Amino acid sequence: QVSLVESGGGEVSTGGSLRLSCAASGSAFTDYNLAWFRQAPGKEREFVAAVDWSGIGKYYADFVEDRFSVSRSNVKYEGYLQLNSLKPEDTAVYFCAADRNWGRVVGNTRHLEAWGQGTLVTVIS
Repeated sequence: QVSLVESGGGEVSTGGSLRLSCAASGSAFTDYNLAWFRQAPGKEREFVAAVDWSGIGKYYADFVEDRFSVSRSNVKYEGYLQLNSLKPEDTAVYFCAADRNWGRVVGNTRHLEAWGQGTLVTVIS
């Protein structure tokens, strides 16, 4: 099994940027596709972005609107989510997740093989 730890969250003003990282350990990193989800207080966890095992295939939720960029390093065993042009409605705990099946990662399911503990992003007006 792969283990995931997120970092990079913090507080920024509207229009600011953050870079989130997801450090992986355990099972072979390149066996897994990576995804990012977020959960605001009182709301259901929602999909944000995903990158496949090669780092080439990418998929984003509609609300991203070209503001975010997902990537990974198969040398460093890390995934990344670059957050730009942040809005107050982006405030949430951001989670990384991993699954060997690409269909599950982008198929509107929350039952993935591994999850991190999350990192908080707060965007103020």
